[in-house]
Amino acid sequence: MRAFTTLAAVAGILASGASAENYLGFNSGSTKADHSAKFKADFLQEFKTAQNLESAPGTFNAVRLYTNIQAYSKDDPISAFEAAVETKTKILLGVWTSGTDSIANELNALKKAIDKYGKSFTDLVIGMSIGSEDLYRISETGVKNEAGVGAGPDVLIKFINDYKKSVAGTALAKVPIGHVDTWDAYTNATNKVVVDALDWVGVDEYPYYENGKGNHIKNAGKLFDRAYDAVAAAVGGKPIWITETGWPASGPTWDQAEATVANAKYYWQEVGCRKLFNKVPTFWYNLRDSNPDNKMQFAITKDLSTKPLFDLTCPTTFDTPTGTATSSSPSATGTQTSVTAPGSTATGGAGSSTGGSTDSSDSSETGTDSAASNQDIVEGSASLGKGLSAVTITGLALVAGVFALF
Repeated sequence: MRAFTTLAAVAGILASGASAENYLGFNSGSTKADHSAKFKADFLQEFKTAQNLESAPGTFNAVRLYTNIQAYSKDDPISAFEAAVETKTKILLGVWTSGTDSIANELNALKKAIDKYGKSFTDLVIGMSIGSEDLYRISETGVKNEAGVGAGPDVLIKFINDYKKSVAGTALAKVPIGHVDTWDAYTNATNKVVVDALDWVGVDEYPYYENGKGNHIKNAGKLFDRAYDAVAAAVGGKPIWITETGWPASGPTWDQAEATVANAKYYWQEVGCRKLFNKVPTFWYNLRDSNPDNKMQFAITKDLSTKPLFDLTCPTTFDTPTGTATSSSPSATGTQTSVTAPGSTATGGAGSSTGGSTDSSDSSETGTDSAASNQDIVEGSASLGKGLSAVTITGLALVAGVFALF
């Protein structure tokens, strides 16, 4: 019975397509720091820099987008798609869902992209995220932090179904569907209906914003692990993707958290190298800053130079104790070890900028940062105002690993 149950779990993971690879990437919004639209050349520069970072612990050849819509257009495909095709950058798609009763423009832009780029585009799509921090924004903490308009479980379920109907019969029909939110959104039992509708869960987690919890840099790894494990326990074995995390290299002090280059490097090592890179699908925050309202600057490069602000080489030993948290990715082992993020910081939405984990939010009660959410709203309002990779060797290795248990 144990063997049968385990194999059934493996089959479910493989069928979802959500665990084919432990992706490495960054977040990218649709606008720049001055709120002007990004175009193909802007995305090309980002993607080429990401793929050629000095001393990186792998090739960062994936990107998380917040919208399918070109900034300040009604439903034109975002030019990031064409740049991704040229650079073979894998794409985690995003649909903006807060403050609207329709995602028709998002779906129209996606359909146009499929028609225009065909297989060269759809083969790069590794997942679809329906919404970003919508549940956080309507939570008690989100309301307290004035995080903006969100969306409830019923709205997200409706949009998930709308998306499925829209892509039925297309190459994207088998792409795994997820949702991105703060870690405590997933531990809230009232949101379980959303988790049940997903193939994977996307988590935004920033220990930097965990004020009142000992959020100094030396404790960041422990805070991250605690949130990660809380999500893992709540989502019933769903694969967890880390969709935003990082530490600012400059900006004001947040309780005990200091924004310095040295601390950004330490966080990269203790959370990225120790816990995430090549173990869990990870989209770091961020390659460059695009939110002019965010006092914290999270970019690991200056002017998109391939020479980062600090050495990206991963050490062989770490300060954070292993504890009970596992570093294994669901895609590699079939187990869930998830991490959670306090608040979305890069933003996405239909036509706006993407930014970084941002500024304001009292995360003392839940560890959630609303700053990110604020940037999300920037992106969403712009667009609303205008109107998997297949599972390959990894899957086989997973099955082989299961048999090795017996």
